[in-house]
Amino acid sequence: MGKLIYGNASIETFFDDRVLAHLQIVIGAKLRRRESFFFSWKDDADTGSGRSSLWMDASVPLYFKYFGSKTPSINREWVRQLSDSANSGSGLYYIPEPDAQG
Repeated sequence: MGKLIYGNASIETFFDDRVLAHLQIVIGAKLRRRESFFFSWKDDADTGSGRSSLWMDASVPLYFKYFGSKTPSINREWVRQLSDSANSGSGLYYIPEPDAQG
């Protein structure tokens, strides 16, 4: 279980290391192009079962902390789907990894 820390460690969000690796690719690509956007996800039941959103901007510190030592393989289709979401008007929305079968 890794975490994304945004804005001087004031916001910590936990994701599985595999999820975090894919989010890092998509978020990094957007911020590298100086494109700000919303990033949204559904909260777990232990944090209130609501929904959260961050305004992602290159001027705000961002830290990805992985708890495992191995880099996961990358699912290009998942990266494409996440990127399509990030490039939409509503911004990046976390979606589960698509089935590897199709």
